[in-house]
Amino acid sequence: MFINIQPIGKIHTPYKEKFAIPRQPGLAKSAQGKIIFLEEFNYPNYLRGIEQFSHLWLLFHFHQTADKGHSPLVRPPRLGGNQKLGVFATRSTFRPNGIGMSVVEFVAVCYRDKQLTLTVKGVDLLDGTPIVDIKPYIPYADSIPLASAGMAQNSPAMMAVNFTEEAHRQLNKLEPRYPALGSLIREVLSQDPRPAYHKDSHSDKTYGMTLFDLNIQWQVINQQNVVLTIQII
Repeated sequence: MFINIQPIGKIHTPYKEKFAIPRQPGLAKSAQGKIIFLEEFNYPNYLRGIEQFSHLWLLFHFHQTADKGHSPLVRPPRLGGNQKLGVFATRSTFRPNGIGMSVVEFVAVCYRDKQLTLTVKGVDLLDGTPIVDIKPYIPYADSIPLASAGMAQNSPAMMAVNFTEEAHRQLNKLEPRYPALGSLIREVLSQDPRPAYHKDSHSDKTYGMTLFDLNIQWQVINQQNVVLTIQII
């Protein structure tokens, strides 16, 4: 059996690399994404009535890992990267068909200069990710309050995030150009994006992540993420 799936568009997000992207949608509510529809789907009728829904499902393709294949067993970061589970019992990016899904919040639809766009927030997708489908989130059907979620029953613990004086000065200069930049940095770093095997270490290692065209560097000091610098690349 052959199934033909083609992207309907691509999403542009602040996340320029896989490292530091929140592992689930909605954890960084300030992270906005804009879906640019491809020519075949670039007509407002495709989105007629979508503003009725506060949240949407995005189905997408893990385009940066698809060519790396998959394994029946993976090591979920939630288990410290030390235990193996079946790939279908996880949300690993290394999947047989490379399909992912995220619930995001609807922001706006725009059709300008003959280009259709859909803006959403709370995204956890890499910049340039191909979108293969969009569906409304239906609360009475999609939310099951008493469902059990095994290893992911509870939300991850949050880390405090602080800025050095230098980082604060840089943030104040940049926020007019990047609205909600401070909130986005805090939301991303509060998830503790370090590799699981680093989380029990006590080194003075400096970490870096790329948001938009900015390089953000930080260290873990007294169990807090401290932003050192925010610089344009």
